[in-house]
Amino acid sequence: MSSLRFMRTFLAVAHHGTFSEAAEQVALTQAAVSFQMRALEAELGRELFDRSGRLAILNAAGRELLPEIKQLVDFYDRLRVPRNPADELAGAVSVGAIVSCMGTLSKVVTRMKREHPGLDVRVFSGKASELAGKVEASELDAAFVVEAGRKMASTRWTPLYEEPLVVLSHPSATGSGVRELLMQNPFLRFDRTQRTGLQIDRVLRRLGVTVDDFLELNAIETLVELVRQETGVTLLPLLNGSHWLNAPDLRVWRLPADLDAVARTIGMLERREHARQHITAAICEACLPVFRARQPSA
Repeated sequence: MSSLRFMRTFLAVAHHGTFSEAAEQVALTQAAVSFQMRALEAELGRELFDRSGRLAILNAAGRELLPEIKQLVDFYDRLRVPRNPADELAGAVSVGAIVSCMGTLSKVVTRMKREHPGLDVRVFSGKASELAGKVEASELDAAFVVEAGRKMASTRWTPLYEEPLVVLSHPSATGSGVRELLMQNPFLRFDRTQRTGLQIDRVLRRLGVTVDDFLELNAIETLVELVRQETGVTLLPLLNGSHWLNAPDLRVWRLPADLDAVARTIGMLERREHARQHITAAICEACLPVFRARQPSA
């Protein structure tokens, strides 16, 4: 099965663009990765990479073979999945989640593993864009992430719930409406390199306000805590399972009706064809009622 191992290494190199980074993913030395790629090229009778210094970028032949090699590796993985009774879940899967989904996912997976001893689920936390990239590169089977505008043909998207964007302030903050609050207080901004941060930036432009940026963080709960401490105001998604609406040291302001409904969508992203779809589907189905029960009510 050396050719299949080489194909897995090929997929890692195709994703990372260097032999050194691919070597870390597949737990080999850089020299071993280089040897495997030379052997695969010899077996297939064509060069697959444009090599320049540390880089190894797919050439036209490599790009042409990439979807077929992915399909072949996925097919082999499906062959390896044990045939269990229809109501039994068994096998190993890796699932990622953004921080706000991690609590629910972890509880659901723990319960499922008690009910199905043959089930091995590894859970990873990360930023939405990073997790989506790992799903596309076959490093994760699925991930609970924020919806992106760009859809990949190789992936499947299952929406789960929405989180409306709201303004959060301390009760003592100056301003009698959303626009006044945002313009008259220091603004605590969520990371603009992330999908949610970019969406927040678009909403600010639609509101027509100029904010006084005080800091920028990639940690929603930290931003909320700073609002509690009267550091400033922020614009964030109303997190699933949060208790902000009933907190005495927070005020939650809905966005103006003329903006229509503004929310971020959370869902499960997975590769369209992978060997453990029945397991990821079961995890998604088990999480859905929990997420819905935790939706904050106005």
